[in-house]
Amino acid sequence: MGERLAIHGGMPLRERGFARWPEYGDPEQRALKRVLDSYSWGGFPSPNTEARAFELAFARYLGCSAAVPCVNGTFALTLALQAARISPGAEVITSAYTFVGTAGGILAAGAVPVFVDVLPDTYCLDPALVEQAITPRTEAVVAVHLADSMADMDRLPELCAGHELLLVEDCAHAHGASWRGRRAGTLGDLGGFSMQSTKLLTAGEGGAVTTSNADYDRRLRALINCGRLAADGTGEPMLGHNLRMTEWQAAVLREQLERLPEQHTRRRTRRAVFERALSELPGLSLSPVDPRVSERTFYQTIVRYDRQAFADVPRDAVIAALNAEGVPCSGRFYVPLPEDPLFARDPLTNHAVRAGIDYTGLSFPVAARAAYEESIWLPHWLFLGTEADARDVAGAFRKVQQAAESLRDGSTPRG
Repeated sequence: MGERLAIHGGMPLRERGFARWPEYGDPEQRALKRVLDSYSWGGFPSPNTEARAFELAFARYLGCSAAVPCVNGTFALTLALQAARISPGAEVITSAYTFVGTAGGILAAGAVPVFVDVLPDTYCLDPALVEQAITPRTEAVVAVHLADSMADMDRLPELCAGHELLLVEDCAHAHGASWRGRRAGTLGDLGGFSMQSTKLLTAGEGGAVTTSNADYDRRLRALINCGRLAADGTGEPMLGHNLRMTEWQAAVLREQLERLPEQHTRRRTRRAVFERALSELPGLSLSPVDPRVSERTFYQTIVRYDRQAFADVPRDAVIAALNAEGVPCSGRFYVPLPEDPLFARDPLTNHAVRAGIDYTGLSFPVAARAAYEESIWLPHWLFLGTEADARDVAGAFRKVQQAAESLRDGSTPRG
């Protein structure tokens, strides 16, 4: 039957933790001291010194004209849509399998999210379903790069160009990912990044909007700075808000960006060790390698789970067992967005509901299968440590698989 599982009172495969995240050291400490000594800690004047330096470095890394810092990834999407002058009530097509912030950013821009299902191999937007969802009210598509995959950035730009739609990339998971040699955030009209605590590039919170369109760039700078016009008085009147990034965050991000390429290399190497070990186990597979993705990044590694190879045990029971073995993972990382309790059907805070948009009864079978049956999400810091760490992650899957019978109906007593 296999070794007794930790969830049933056995010894966990791993009792020590994995690599700590975020990583930091003397460069970040010096950066924070630099801000402290500057007596200029906030985002005004905009862009302030550290924010401007980070923006230039990030835009250079990505290969775009502007990477305007802002408060978070949700408002990065809002700002992108507002800078492109999306009409009130316009429909914006996006993924049904993403964080609620994707929908929240669309709603905060005064638009209405239209959800479509995802592809079964990448869990990214299905371009064929996007095309079917286009109506005369559609003005934009928000393409989500998810976990360890990228949305189809051949078909989606072609589709949007043919229908004269704005294309915004949600790059919250994709700092440094590349499609045919071009970085995520530079393939659409605009891109939105998150620098929240778990992200590949982080300052705890923060975001950025990328573009190479001069008009969008000018509007973005006004919108994050309370609607103020440029220093030379040029621009157009818009109602903005204080959505500026603080100097603390920008200073840390400058140093974190220096670390990012090496971290990508380390993750890629360690994950390859995990992939080789996992390939020996039946019923488990990883997201396919799309040859058009010239540089993969791994915000999360998604393992596909086939319960038939685990004594017909439901996925969530296996996830609980893996966590007990010392390998942090999750299954319902996302659920189909209309089912997410964070996407509250409250007319006072969700203007799509107030406008009479009814998402009940919609079906997203691929997203539902991912959410409730087949996806196991592994955080990126599991692959920032040693090769032995990566082998331990696979070892936990092996141990649980060998003792899977004991998880069925709780047949092995606890304690």
